[in-house]
Amino acid sequence: MPKGKKKGGRKADSRPPSDEEYDTGDNLSTASILSDDQSGSIPEEGADEVDEVSAQEQFEEKLKDCIDGLSQKSAQGRKTCLEGIIKAFSKKYLYEFLQDRKMTVSDALIRCLKKGNGDEQALAAKCYSLLCIQLGPEAESLVMELQPVLLTIIADNSACLKARGECAITVVMCVFIASSDIEQVAKVLEVLECVFKLSFRKGDGSIPNHSLELCKLHAHCLQAWSLLMTVASSNVVQVMVEKYLAKFTDFLHSSDLELRIVAGETIALIYELGRDEEDDFGGSLLDDLCEILKNLATDSHKYRAKRDRKQQRSSFRDILRAVQDGEAPEMTVRFGQEHLEIYSWIGKIKYNAFCHALTSGMYQHLQKNPLVRDVFELGEPVIVGSNPAQKQSKWERTMYNAAVFKARTKARSRCRDKRSVAANGGD
Repeated sequence: MPKGKKKGGRKADSRPPSDEEYDTGDNLSTASILSDDQSGSIPEEGADEVDEVSAQEQFEEKLKDCIDGLSQKSAQGRKTCLEGIIKAFSKKYLYEFLQDRKMTVSDALIRCLKKGNGDEQALAAKCYSLLCIQLGPEAESLVMELQPVLLTIIADNSACLKARGECAITVVMCVFIASSDIEQVAKVLEVLECVFKLSFRKGDGSIPNHSLELCKLHAHCLQAWSLLMTVASSNVVQVMVEKYLAKFTDFLHSSDLELRIVAGETIALIYELGRDEEDDFGGSLLDDLCEILKNLATDSHKYRAKRDRKQQRSSFRDILRAVQDGEAPEMTVRFGQEHLEIYSWIGKIKYNAFCHALTSGMYQHLQKNPLVRDVFELGEPVIVGSNPAQKQSKWERTMYNAAVFKARTKARSRCRDKRSVAANGGD
């Protein structure tokens, strides 16, 4: 289908998920770390600045206590401290605070990953993902030491399934942020594939009947895999498409809703990447795939929960339009004085990944974190209190984003053409 149709999708107003959507331990005592102490009384003149400085100092002191607490002997104590660090890292951009402590935090988290139990490993992995988001490309040296530990846990069939799933998302997030090594990307992809391929059809053609926890692990590995596909070279994408596109339809028959939706979004991403190379991408598989997607988009089976049916139909309507018509979902995320507009599956996959890591702190990082702003092409952080009238209009932003997307697609296509010629020996 023509590429111009990609922008014809439905537009939605999107908000980052609340903490309740992810397990961030709101009911633990360390939740106080996240709250800037605010008094209900009317402040005196000049007291606002003093209160803000005092609240920040208290916040940092509590965070230091949590970091120090990672070395205690009590496993429950370490988990409580990890919960507090996760909340702090997700709610605030703390680059300056971490400059003199990044090695200390990194070493403590690696110890938790190596010696902790399942829950502690899952929390430590999530915390490390947030550490990389805080540090940006500067985390590269830390990732080199961390990656073997994470890959070992992911591949360990005896390890906690929850810990393996969080490690899968973390290792990909770290590589996405702080590494451009092709060999590292290939190694991570291979480990993830060895896990999620267990949900492919068996030799007799039947669909595996896995537990909910194992399906969730496979969904996390597939979600992480798709994030790496957004930055993989065209050669890698081509190999993966030929190897897995037909097999990914097996996931669509899974009994687990999350795995079905993640698989559908991965297929939509593959079609978007494939149509960057050739407009008629899809071949003989397209008709059968669209029929499966159409059934999922109109599913009314009563044995599924009403909420699950609603979520599935909504998700697969967008996925069907992407595969059948080449349309991409359009989302507008409003934060502060700014907007983030997403109009491709590549952007949606990236946004979902950062929302999983940052949960309700996504707003703050979109505003202040240079790495997150760079990933979504938002430019330099806007100074608080700047005149909103100086912002671009909605039409100007849309035209600018469309021009940038078109230029990037053309440039990427030219580079891929050159690589293809080089790979074929110039024939």
